[in-house]
Amino acid sequence: MPNWKSNSTTQQRANKPVQVADITFNEEDRLLTPDNEFNRVLGGGIVAGSLVLIGGEPGIGKSTLMLQLALNMPNLKVLYVSGEESERQIKMRAERMEAQPRLGTTSGKPWFVHPRSGELVPEVCGDEMSVGMTKFYRVTCFQEIGGFVRQVMWDGIDCHRCRMLGWLACSWDDPELRFIHLRPMGSSQVSIVTGRKRHGFGQYFMGTSLPYMTVSAVYRATKAPYFIGGAAMWWGFVESMLQGKARFDDPEFRRFLRHYQWECMLLGKAKATARANERQKGQWMRRAVAAAGEARAGSAAEAAR
Repeated sequence: MPNWKSNSTTQQRANKPVQVADITFNEEDRLLTPDNEFNRVLGGGIVAGSLVLIGGEPGIGKSTLMLQLALNMPNLKVLYVSGEESERQIKMRAERMEAQPRLGTTSGKPWFVHPRSGELVPEVCGDEMSVGMTKFYRVTCFQEIGGFVRQVMWDGIDCHRCRMLGWLACSWDDPELRFIHLRPMGSSQVSIVTGRKRHGFGQYFMGTSLPYMTVSAVYRATKAPYFIGGAAMWWGFVESMLQGKARFDDPEFRRFLRHYQWECMLLGKAKATARANERQKGQWMRRAVAAAGEARAGSAAEAAR
């Protein structure tokens, strides 16, 4: 790990004008992140004392990338600064995670400003998913699911992987935890049709079956924009299927997902989610017992020194 209190020329320079000929420099200390591509873009890692601005369109994943980097650098202390969430929001979710050890990821509910009425309108978001800027992860859960998948529908894959491994994923519609989306979910900066087609591709990439996608598209067709939104979703899925686009390569995950989706169609999401959570509970308990045993063994070894 680099010495962040190094005697580099950058940190020693005085706050006064200096002639170019008088400037000397040596190699800057850099912090290598777990993301090789991020390191490459920054020219070999983060320079000590530097400030890096990450820019991009809304919803492209800037906060997600930073969260993944922070959670994958356990040897460093990371300061979480939020300009969008209150201290109360952060504390409420942290306390709920502390009260429920199986809770792996959680969030509030998304709302958006209706383009015609100007009123706040709730998004269609099931209680079985965590979404948006207020997503919270337990570090152990985040590590076990393998972090984020860099593709559309990453925020569906993470919740389903949580459930597959016995963790719980959920969102609450508490007024304190609500947040405002810049645009409705499933839309894009181009058009609602483009966004819904992209959602269809995301479902295809995740591993969703055609029957479930068809049922989902029919349901969405009953919501604004009527018919067009559902049709665009379905066509985005079918077009990706016909073109043979790549899918998330995890056969075990795909089997779990499709079994869960069939139960959703037959029983409804609430009952299907409860069944999946109960069915996978044993996996979480076995890992929790093993982790507790390792912790006790480590404490005993430390005490014996």
